[in-house]
Amino acid sequence: MTRKEKDALGEMEIDDDVYYGIQTARAVNNFPVSGIRERPEFVHAYLLLKKSAAQANIELEVLDFKRGEAIIKAAEEALEGRFDDQFVVDVFQAGAGTSFNMNVNEVIANRALEILGKDKGDYNYLSPNDHVNMAQSSNDTFPTASHIAVINSADKLIETLQELAEAFERKSGEFKDIAKSGRTHLMDAVPVTLGQEFGAYASAINRAIDRIKQRRDDLLELPIGGTAAGTGTNTAAGFRKLVILKLSESSSIQFIETRDSFEVLQSRSQLSAFSSALKELALELIRIANDLRLLGSGPTSGISELSLPAVQPGSSIMPGKVNPVMPECLDMVAFQIVGSDTTVALASQSGQLELNVMTPVITHNILQSIAILNNYLPVFTKSCIEGIEANEDECRKKLENNPMLGTLLNPRIGYLKAAELVKESLEKNIPIQKLAVEKGILSAEEAEKLFDVEKISKSIYE
Repeated sequence: MTRKEKDALGEMEIDDDVYYGIQTARAVNNFPVSGIRERPEFVHAYLLLKKSAAQANIELEVLDFKRGEAIIKAAEEALEGRFDDQFVVDVFQAGAGTSFNMNVNEVIANRALEILGKDKGDYNYLSPNDHVNMAQSSNDTFPTASHIAVINSADKLIETLQELAEAFERKSGEFKDIAKSGRTHLMDAVPVTLGQEFGAYASAINRAIDRIKQRRDDLLELPIGGTAAGTGTNTAAGFRKLVILKLSESSSIQFIETRDSFEVLQSRSQLSAFSSALKELALELIRIANDLRLLGSGPTSGISELSLPAVQPGSSIMPGKVNPVMPECLDMVAFQIVGSDTTVALASQSGQLELNVMTPVITHNILQSIAILNNYLPVFTKSCIEGIEANEDECRKKLENNPMLGTLLNPRIGYLKAAELVKESLEKNIPIQKLAVEKGILSAEEAEKLFDVEKISKSIYE
């Protein structure tokens, strides 16, 4: 069974079982790009916005109660997940998200028509455009739903990152007394503790959290009410304030009105800034993951100061081989986020005049980045960080033979003479402490005191 629907371009037969309509069907035909549909958190945000807009329009007495209540009920049913399979538009679609906005409008409209005892497609009675989309445009609803979805996803990400930072902090405490060679330029340097290294990882994640929180709060300012170009065409007085109030009540998030409705339609700087915070996080995650891979390298020919948990066999040909697969996967996740931010940056600078039409690809990439972080980081925390063990003997052995301990002689014999001693230590393969005693630079007691690894690895700021 089919029904005939009509739009400004003509007529089309639509399967009577589906709740979307003619404009959605055109989009499906026009944009068979990726097979990726909008993420559930974005669909949810859009439905919440449609419900709030209907509530506001009823209170402002521009939408009659009967149709408005049917729209609200239809949106509520969709929020429960009853029509998830009806949101079929590809994430790569018409500019500004018109296709997806109409997908939502049509699903709500056709379900509302059923609730009212009407046939699907009876848009003369209840229209996707005139009633569900009343006082709205794709140009303000798509970025508004984007902000809402990103905020909700970011809140979960912040919790995920806090758990990761706490895991690093626990390891920092566990490893606080394990002195080891520091490394700069990948070469031996003055001593640090393993705990100090892991404490720094925790601080880096906490700093990334702070940036994400700041950029998240920038998104509380919503574009809704600007309609097509920022002027608020076809909105009743008070619509913007009221719909934002309804959204805040429904989500328990205190959204605010935009300072400049023209700017928030022209510019995607708020979303771009949030994406940049994700990229900054990703770069830190890459750095930390690569450190773990280096410190755990071996077991006989690498640094081997750490043992990462063995979670699966590492080779299909080399028996007993175990690879650092968890940080390797984290690297790949983070690489994807860096690439996604490049897409967001290009899309953000591609707005012209009154509108940036590239919002769909911006939103998709940001939400995908948050999703893969939220999916993987809890596994990485539990299956990698929490199970890391220190190879204390290897740390001690490398530190005792570290020629850069000669740095501690600078105040006594000067940089150049200390450099000569370091060179001789390397040539003769004699620990710097022993060489300094042999040459009469230090007594055995002085050497023991000067080269006390617990003392020299302790931060002067502690």
